[in-house]
Amino acid sequence: MLESVHNEQVKFVASLQRRKVREETRLYVIEGRRFVEDAVLRNAPIEKVYLNLKREQTGWQSLLAELKKRNIPFAEADERVLRKMSATEEPQGILAVVRQIKHTWADVHIDRGSVLLILDGIQDPGNLGTILRTALAAGVRHVCLTSGTVDVYNPKVLRSTMGALFSLVLLTGVSPADVMLFCQEQGLRVFTGDTEGQLLYRTDFSKGPVALVVGNEGNGPSVTFRNADVQRVTVPMAREVESLNVAIAAGILLYETVRQRDFL
Repeated sequence: MLESVHNEQVKFVASLQRRKVREETRLYVIEGRRFVEDAVLRNAPIEKVYLNLKREQTGWQSLLAELKKRNIPFAEADERVLRKMSATEEPQGILAVVRQIKHTWADVHIDRGSVLLILDGIQDPGNLGTILRTALAAGVRHVCLTSGTVDVYNPKVLRSTMGALFSLVLLTGVSPADVMLFCQEQGLRVFTGDTEGQLLYRTDFSKGPVALVVGNEGNGPSVTFRNADVQRVTVPMAREVESLNVAIAAGILLYETVRQRDFL
């Protein structure tokens, strides 16, 4: 039982709430029973689980049995220790340290039905997490995050994904120029959200592999995408509305694309 907040193991897990440490160690923390169970079931590379068995007895045994079956280390920790390691004021009694998976372009397999989602400079953690969750729900599995996008392992992003990142191929920190080069080499038609583009419902997404670019909340897509040979698409809005939340706009764009392609 871990009972001291001064324990080196406890302090290390707590340090993973900082982006710099996550980047150096290639580790991150997930919290909550549902999140941890999802990680176990989807074979996420879990390093260790920390839980308070006194917090909730019902159902713990089945989770412990699964951890033992998969040879995942776990340790009991009291409430003070969990609070020290957690990013929330009221931890849910369980958290886990998970190793980041580093995907490369070689993991992005393009065929005629592929939809590649490109998130360019998204800053709000809640927006990013919601977009990733929506992408998975829409059947999109490959996502590129350009440099300047909020850290996908930020605790707020993780909570918003609801475990979606365990089923996605995520390329992080890529440059817009590299994205465009990949799209050109693979023959993807590139569409980007733009307030002055062609109306979404008059745009044909049905033919061949496509890439969808969703830009920064305030500035839209970066210069590289604005200057490239891409098709600009706008979501129609009533005159009283200036703009949509980027996560909502991304969801509309994703679902219209997959609707035309009969993915669902």
